[in-house]
Amino acid sequence: MTSRKIKTTHVGSLPRPQWFLDTWQYSQQETAEQDKSALKRAVKEVVDMQAEIGLDIVNDGEMSKPTYATYITSRLNGFSEGDQGKIDKKAIILADLGEYPEVIQRMIETGSIDPNEPRLCCTGKVTPSAASHSKVMQDLDCLQSALQSHPDCQGFMSAASPGVISVFQQNQFYETQDAYLEDTAEAMRLEYEAIVNAGLILQLDCPDLAMNRHLEYSASSDDEFVKSVSRNIEVLNHATRNIPAEQMRMHVCWGNYEGPHHRDIPLRKIIATVIQAKPAGLLIECANPRHAHEAEVFEKFKLPDDKYLVPGVIDTCTNYVEHPDLVAQRILRFVALVGMERVLAGTDCGFATFAKCPSVFPRIAEAKLHSLVKGAQIASEKLSR
Repeated sequence: MTSRKIKTTHVGSLPRPQWFLDTWQYSQQETAEQDKSALKRAVKEVVDMQAEIGLDIVNDGEMSKPTYATYITSRLNGFSEGDQGKIDKKAIILADLGEYPEVIQRMIETGSIDPNEPRLCCTGKVTPSAASHSKVMQDLDCLQSALQSHPDCQGFMSAASPGVISVFQQNQFYETQDAYLEDTAEAMRLEYEAIVNAGLILQLDCPDLAMNRHLEYSASSDDEFVKSVSRNIEVLNHATRNIPAEQMRMHVCWGNYEGPHHRDIPLRKIIATVIQAKPAGLLIECANPRHAHEAEVFEKFKLPDDKYLVPGVIDTCTNYVEHPDLVAQRILRFVALVGMERVLAGTDCGFATFAKCPSVFPRIAEAKLHSLVKGAQIASEKLSR
């Protein structure tokens, strides 16, 4: 990957237009026919916005998806409410928030958590549904159509990893977790390959490789968790076996929520395993107060020659608008560590992980993206001197 400037991108979700939220029916299992013209209009609006701001690598803002990890339950067979009494409650409560129940209460009050909403589980064999292909092609068509007006922009599309699917939809069917992961990987392979065949960059969303340490593995050792990371990567690599590494990137994070995060596993403990994943690009959190210091990991850990970094230089959990000079400083630190040709400027995570409850106000999200582009311009100018 070579470039004369520091290019910019983001992680995925963007605030949906209010008119679209009033139109589109988000659910874990869609049953009604949706207005496809509304989706195409919303995607065009969000792509136009990104292009006007000056982002280089843009997406559809995940307009059609309720969340990055649960959208698959309307595309794959094998998911239903199942036996809600058998859900492991400890595995769905983030360990850091468990120590501060008042924070959970506040999240319930603000709508970012709904304790009464049934949580879908894996209750049958995971296979693509009859609607799976059409839903993927619908998303691809909307993004490709919107990109036609912006030939200078490159497109990417996000897709859930097998590991993160298994985290958010607990297994109540398979005898082993391995069997669940393997069938899920094979079912998702079709979506992964369709995205790349459409000429887009495939972004694999993999919070399971970090966040799951303080979910399912909160009572385990770091070594036990890292072993699970290795297994999830093995499955992911098999699912993407037909896709060139340079056409993929992956996002690893510790959870896109404003909380203490003091239970997050350090990047230094998982980086050597995470980097074994096939995708060439690695998107990581580097702007928020818990992980901003972890650029130092790359002082000792040598990034493989065939990999590049997309560090988050914009926080996606607060409504502070970062100063462009701060953004430039963050970018230049990574350039000094791994080289200009292997750094893209990105965001910590999405701005609207949950479609109906964005973590950042829409207009402020745009302002933050402006700062991202301006900061990258400042950094590029300094590197050209």
